[in-house]
Amino acid sequence: MDEAALMLSRIQFALTIGYHIIFPTLSMGLAMFLAVLEALELKTGDPRYRRAGLFWSRIFALSFGMGVVSGVVLSYEIGANWGRFAEIAGPVVGPLMSYEVMSAFFLEAGFLGIMLLGRHRVGVRVHFFATCMVACGTLMSAFWIISANSFMHTPTGYAIDETGRVVVTSWMEVIFNPSFPYRLTHMVTATYLTTSFVVIAVGAWYVLRNRDTDFGKDMLRWGLIAAAVLAPTQVFIGDQHGLNTLEHQPMKVAAMEGLWQTESGVPLLLFAWPDQEAEKNHFEIKLPKVTSLILTHDLNGELKGLNEVPPEDRPPVAVVFWSFRVMVGAGMTMLLLAWWGLWRLRGGRLFTDRLTLNGLLLAGPLGFIAVLAGWVTTEVGRQPWVVQGILRTRDGVSLVSAREVAISLTLFIVAYAILFVAFAIFFRHLVRTGPGEGDHVPETLPQQGEARPAFLTVTEGE
Repeated sequence: MDEAALMLSRIQFALTIGYHIIFPTLSMGLAMFLAVLEALELKTGDPRYRRAGLFWSRIFALSFGMGVVSGVVLSYEIGANWGRFAEIAGPVVGPLMSYEVMSAFFLEAGFLGIMLLGRHRVGVRVHFFATCMVACGTLMSAFWIISANSFMHTPTGYAIDETGRVVVTSWMEVIFNPSFPYRLTHMVTATYLTTSFVVIAVGAWYVLRNRDTDFGKDMLRWGLIAAAVLAPTQVFIGDQHGLNTLEHQPMKVAAMEGLWQTESGVPLLLFAWPDQEAEKNHFEIKLPKVTSLILTHDLNGELKGLNEVPPEDRPPVAVVFWSFRVMVGAGMTMLLLAWWGLWRLRGGRLFTDRLTLNGLLLAGPLGFIAVLAGWVTTEVGRQPWVVQGILRTRDGVSLVSAREVAISLTLFIVAYAILFVAFAIFFRHLVRTGPGEGDHVPETLPQQGEARPAFLTVTEGE
């Protein structure tokens, strides 16, 4: 095994999936936001919901397109760089990924054109149905991808055949494996919370610049209300996910907590510098017994340490330890900002509080930081296994040279950097353009079967 090729392959896959996950996170949240906006538009007839829907549908289209471009390479990368993994785990993981493409992605793509271009060409209820189908498609995508990934963490419903391949004995057990419900709800809630903070940041930008202030105030109100509900919900789901991880992957939890020895009354480490070679932490700042209380609901509860397994079976502790704290820190910051912003909304005080508005603007990327840190915690914490207890990461890589991987990695870095800059430029352009006068929102909405005014048909194509 070429160790350099293995490391470069891991870096390349981490780069591509880390880059890709940004866009489905945003598009999943925006799809549901658009469905809610359109439902409120149909219920109330309030043109504010239509204006917001038109604005965010453009950003959704940009994010969706970037997600497709960045995601299509992942399946090829599995075959090129992780051929042994594909050969051994393919009978399980392959069909799950195919279900995502055949059912979820086709559902999204099938109704996407109607949602983006058909607002003034089909009836309002048909358009609302198309928007709901796109939102449903994004959820189905998450369902199948998280199911496949969760199987790699907590495999059930399988057997090993005479050739060493993983084969299915029960699809229900494979799909609904022990970690799947927790990881799915955790991820979906994360996408909605992340999107809420993007909406909040955009609203803060408009209010700070005294541009389209009514629209900006609406975005602040709606985003903060959603975030104030979603953030504590995510904390609760994360706690339940942690308990599930403790049951099925205790070494991942030990790495998250920097716990080397099995002990009772485990403290919560606010800060530490894990030393994997010395098997200890430096510069610890801790709260006595708090980790035991959180994970066992007992101040003196016992937790397994990393010494329970040989050194070669332990994950890279420092990476998992710090990524977990970045995720939790970002999540708690979003919770505090959401509640503080909601409090400042009382009497409209928020709209003149430039300090809070600037804080909310800067917090726009926090959700993405939390998602990326969470995925690092989850995936690095599973090491050294690519399929927990079945296939080691080093045994899943293809027989490729380090030079070949280095060339493709370099090309990916360059291409993805260009794509990200392009996305940032277009996103900035759409925000600076604003909800705009070009949307021509009518005072009364056309009903099912009514003819659309000619100017609406023209502006839709802009």
